[in-house]
Amino acid sequence: MDALAIAMLGVCSAVAFAGIGSAIGVGLAGQASAGVMSEDPEKFGKLLILTSLPGTQGIYGLVVGFLTMMRVGLIGGETVTLATAQSWQIFFACLPIALTGLVSAIHQGKVCAAGIQMIARQPAETGKAMVMGIFVELYAVLGFVISFLLLFNIKL
Repeated sequence: MDALAIAMLGVCSAVAFAGIGSAIGVGLAGQASAGVMSEDPEKFGKLLILTSLPGTQGIYGLVVGFLTMMRVGLIGGETVTLATAQSWQIFFACLPIALTGLVSAIHQGKVCAAGIQMIARQPAETGKAMVMGIFVELYAVLGFVISFLLLFNIKL
């Protein structure tokens, strides 16, 4: 397999897996929000943040994908000639956000859906529901930071 193709497999993994997790997580939260808003449309503003929160992992994956493509010169530069070892390093540097993005977005969607149900019964508890959803976000942020640090410590 071509060395650049291995690096691009890392890009695709970061973007696709984090994006899939976000789509599932937002879908779960969106279903819960739609149910609550069918009975009380005035809660839209309170539910919007919780519904969109699991989408951030997809953004983290996209950022790592763009940074990786910039690093190897596919965006805004001349394509770098990669050794096979370097391409595998890039691939593995993309995995932390790919995997944490996938798993944390799904679980964040579940936590946010539960928070949405809590808001349906107790609208004053919106802040608590958001805090619970943000706890799950921490692990995606850690995956993003590790991918970023690994990516920029590869000598090209």
